[in-house]
Amino acid sequence: MKYLNLIWRNVWRKKTRAIFTLASIVMAFLLFGLLNAVRQAFEGGVELAGVDRLVMTNKVSLIQPLPFAYQERIRKVPGVAAVTNASWFGGYYQNEKNFFAQFPVDPEGYLQMYPEIVLPPEQKLAWLTDREGAIIGRATANQFGFKVGQRIPILGSPWRRIDGKTAWEFNIVGIYDGTSKGTDTTSLLFRYDYFDEARAARKGDVGWYIIRVKDPDRAAAVARDIDACFANSSAESKTSTERAFAQGFVNQMGNIGAIVQAISAAVFFIILLVTANTFAQSVRERTNEIAVLKTLGYTPGRILLLVLAESFFVAGLGAFLGLMLALGLTIGLGPAVARFFPIFYIPGQALIDGAAIALGLGLFAGTFPAIAAMRLPIAAALRRV
Repeated sequence: MKYLNLIWRNVWRKKTRAIFTLASIVMAFLLFGLLNAVRQAFEGGVELAGVDRLVMTNKVSLIQPLPFAYQERIRKVPGVAAVTNASWFGGYYQNEKNFFAQFPVDPEGYLQMYPEIVLPPEQKLAWLTDREGAIIGRATANQFGFKVGQRIPILGSPWRRIDGKTAWEFNIVGIYDGTSKGTDTTSLLFRYDYFDEARAARKGDVGWYIIRVKDPDRAAAVARDIDACFANSSAESKTSTERAFAQGFVNQMGNIGAIVQAISAAVFFIILLVTANTFAQSVRERTNEIAVLKTLGYTPGRILLLVLAESFFVAGLGAFLGLMLALGLTIGLGPAVARFFPIFYIPGQALIDGAAIALGLGLFAGTFPAIAAMRLPIAAALRRV
């Protein structure tokens, strides 16, 4: 672009002002990126929830168990394609700081229910043949250095063993990955039959059921039919779509999406005012130069485009640096916050939104100064020299 050098020199005419303006834009987009990573951490599970999966819990509370005997009754409900179960374990590795989610599950049923879990065939076979076997997500395996073949103790679980031992020991027979970046790979999954046999209390109970329906459009109707089966029983059920179940946890923290949007809007509004004032001042300082350019034959339209190009350049450069810095920070912080935010990254849509915001920022900040420069009379401008 033949005007690039001119634009570059005009941007850096006042270096201190340019640096502070650029820094403010960088910080705004850095905050925007990090806020979207936090939003993804809270809402990522909701977005990834299967549209054909239901979650059934005890009607009284999530922490109240359900009988294992319910599983076959659920399977017979019209519209149900598959059913499996899971329970919360709640232990830690070596000390309380080393906490990650652990669930006793039915290996074959759970893997079929969640095809997004990727496990090599030989490791799956090992899990099916080793009663004390467990698989662990790649993120947690990397965090603690777990290897296939290692035997690890889990302490502090509220579930006591019938043999009186304080530690539950598991053989790591597999490390699973996810089909997408948003798949949670932080959990330890071990066999329900081993768990139920070894625990001292509540044998024959599970935490919740996961159900796949044949027709996602009938998910609500199937959920009602399932709950009707256990109405007036000693353990009544509450069944909802997996997405609604996940959204319920997110809602306990408030409307994260609205909070992120409100903070981002306030920050960008302030940056818009700062940037617009900066460019207006820059154009006023160059009144005589603009008049000279018009004298040399530069059309009003070209003057308009030159000033807008400066605005787009600063906004675009600031957005690029801010978002790249945010990407680097989320990648670096990912392992450190994995215990609290298993899904922590800036989604692609946020980067697209950031680019659109940068274009809007450049347009609105530069429009009025550019129009003023375009309409500037040559004679009046030269009198100010």
